[in-house]
Amino acid sequence: MHIGYAAMLEQVEPTAAIENCVLAEAHGFRGIMATDHFQPWLPRHRNAAHVWTMLGAIGAHTTGDLGPGVTTPGFRTHPAVVAQAAATLAALYPGRAWLGVGSGEALNEHIVGGYWPEPAERIDRMFEAVDLIRKLFTASLAGRDARHRGEHFRMETTRLWTMPPTAPPVYIATAGPATARRAGRNADGLITTSAEVERLEPLLARFAEGAREAGHDPDGLPKVLQLRLSWAPTEEQALANALSEWPIAGLRMRRGDVRSPYDFEQLVRGVTAEDLRASMLISADPDVHRAQIQRYADLGFTRIYLHNVGPDQRSFLEVFGRDVLPKVHA
Repeated sequence: MHIGYAAMLEQVEPTAAIENCVLAEAHGFRGIMATDHFQPWLPRHRNAAHVWTMLGAIGAHTTGDLGPGVTTPGFRTHPAVVAQAAATLAALYPGRAWLGVGSGEALNEHIVGGYWPEPAERIDRMFEAVDLIRKLFTASLAGRDARHRGEHFRMETTRLWTMPPTAPPVYIATAGPATARRAGRNADGLITTSAEVERLEPLLARFAEGAREAGHDPDGLPKVLQLRLSWAPTEEQALANALSEWPIAGLRMRRGDVRSPYDFEQLVRGVTAEDLRASMLISADPDVHRAQIQRYADLGFTRIYLHNVGPDQRSFLEVFGRDVLPKVHA
């Protein structure tokens, strides 16, 4: 089973993040998903390193797959520039790089000062951005220029002058079945985040429907899950880590329109232990975590990137590398 490590660049300072990625690979984790944040979720996290800079550095110290999970073309960064970054990463690390694309959250994207649209428009922008990126990849591989005139984006006649022999695959992030179906028609794979099996099963089914509509075999397309969890040597510490480090998981609201880490700090004040237990597995027992990961693998996810919310990543990577990863099967 392909189990990777989620490098939370908004939670860990850059040098430590690279060290954690190297340690993860040494303990059997097979790839890196790095988060793309301009601001952290909470002021206490105190980091938000540039994802493409970090991926370049992480790739130089590891050998597995790597990509942003996820980036948002079209607000902070034009889709053509995202395509250039992904193509350069893939040229540096052939066969390893992938591009994860999402519709964005105000926390990171509103900082350029533009109008922040409603979710439906953000999703439409995401799919147009993917069309532009793939058009640019295809033309550049053929040695041709491309241009784009769409509802949301323009690109003048150009090509990518640094291009790998094969374009990096584009995975679309979604938590909704309707968007998952569109992703199946338009992407090379799906990304989603922690949720109950009952919510994720229809998501994968709709993605498969869209893939078949586009003439693709859904079984051959990557289905990627970023899985949040809280493990520590004791149950008490695992719960304390969840409460102190990742209370945003317990928010029962849509987070896409919240613009400031300080606003999130106010919102999480009412989060309880029960809220967190409903949103992530909190346990000191590695076998309990193994069983949960296996359920997602059995559901059909082909890659699972683990995010342990606690600060002691070294112990987590050692224990899961020894007691969890070898026991999870595709």
